[in-house]
Parts: sequence; C-alpha cells; structure tokens
Amino acid sequence: MNTVVITGATSGIGLAVVRMLLNQGFRVIGIGRCEKNTNNALDQLKEEFPNANFRYLWGDLMQQREVKRIAEELKKDIEKNCGGKLFALINNAGCTRGWYTTTEEGYEQQFALNHLSGFLLTHYMLRYLKKGNGRVIITGSGSHKHMKVRWQDIMFQNHYNPLMAYKQSKLCNMLFAYALNYRYALEGVHAYVVDPGLVNTDIGYKDTGGLVKTVWKMRKRSGVSPDVPAKTFCYLCEGQPKAGLYHYLCKEAKYSKFVTDESANRLFELSETLCGIEFEGETKK
Repeated sequence: MNTVVITGATSGIGLAVVRMLLNQGFRVIGIGRCEKNTNNALDQLKEEFPNANFRYLWGDLMQQREVKRIAEELKKDIEKNCGGKLFALINNAGCTRGWYTTTEEGYEQQFALNHLSGFLLTHYMLRYLKKGNGRVIITGSGSHKHMKVRWQDIMFQNHYNPLMAYKQSKLCNMLFAYALNYRYALEGVHAYVVDPGLVNTDIGYKDTGGLVKTVWKMRKRSGVSPDVPAKTFCYLCEGQPKAGLYHYLCKEAKYSKFVTDESANRLFELSETLCGIEFEGETKK
C-alpha cells in the first residue's frame, strides 16, 4: 500500500484530497495546523472510512522547528510502516495575510508557509521519496503568472502588499518544483504544481482583514467545490509519473515565462540558506 503525506489536510482542498486518496486505497498521513482541527478531521474520516489506513499529525508548519519535529515523526512512521519508501508528498498547506507578519525566524508568513515549509519538509523527506520513486505535488495558483520574484526584498519588508506577496509565494512554488525536477528526476523523483483554480474555501478569511478579506469574500462566491481540484492531485498520484510541470483540471497547462533555470536555481540556493540546510547530492539533467 503506497503512502501519501499531505499538509493542510484538515479542511478545504486538503481534506477533499485525503478522502479521494482513501477511496483509491492509499495510506494517508495528514498534517493539520492545530490539535482541534486535526481531531475534527479525524472524527469525520473515521466515521466515513472505518477500515481505511490513515493517521494525522499536527503542528504549525510556518515555524521551522515544527517542520523539523513533524519530519521526525514522519521518518519514524515511514521507516517502520513503509519500508523507507514514500510514494508522494503533497505540500498543500498555505495562507494569506492582510498585513505584514513574521515567523519566529523573522520571515514573512506567506513566504514562510506557502514556500519555505514545503521546501524544508521536502528536504527531510527526500531520501524516502528517492527510495519510493516518489512525487512531490505542490498547491499553486494561476496568480503566479503575473509576478516576478522581488529579489532585493523577497519578504516584502518595504511597502508590504499582501496580495503581491501571495502571488510571489505561488511563483516560488513553480520555481521550486522546476528545480526539483532539474535536480532529481533522474533519480526517480518527479515534482508537479497543481493550479486549483478559484475554489470556495475559507483560506482568505484566516488571519486576514481589510483588502484581502474583502477581495476573497467577493471571489469565493464564484469558486468551485474543493472536490474539483482534488481530482487533479489524485490524477497525479495514479499510475506512472505524468509529463509536465503545471497541471489544471487533470491536464498539463502553460505557466509563466519567468519560471527559468536561473530563477529556479537562485531561489533554491536562497531557500537552503534561509532554512539552514543543504539538499542531498543532486543528479542534474
């Protein structure tokens, strides 16, 4: 039984993906932000899937110490129950913010959770993904197409614009997946970004206000059910690895011209520095 780890798994897209994966016979390890939300998701799933194989962990992945703690729990589980093989890591956890806020490390929170948390967790899971010829799937956004990386002020410390910071974090998702494929595809690890489209979830209401909350309130009315994008995540978990980097509605889609070798490598190296880590030996194309 193949194991899939998914973050942001207690509501919205993440919970919808968990349900579909369990229906398809996968073993799932979900990660939630807090104990209350995690327990609520567990209660729902136990009632719906009494015979399924799944478990949940919880922690605030915005903080790097919590990513490390969760990773240690995952390592124990994967080595004990999966023969050291991980089939897929879905980096779905994300946030929006209405004002400038930072993590314990002093990093802008959208950049920290939407990009760095997945970057760091992938680093810790890489050996298991290699052994399992695994996939890394990241929740992205079409908004990345209208953004460049603000290299001189990547945390938006000056003249903070929450919507632009969010868009940049989604571009970082693309650059990270691109860099992973460049480095590790020859070792059997494939990375993808899913564009969920406009989805009717509450992400725009969590720890936001002002412009972000107002914009999200208007936009979510036109959003689809989380079950719609969940199908694309499950599609990427089916069968042999799929071609392409960016997927929308179970099909390969076009992405920004700013997703380049130079930018992907620059972000990868910067992210290693910000996380205080170095990825394992790389096999580049």
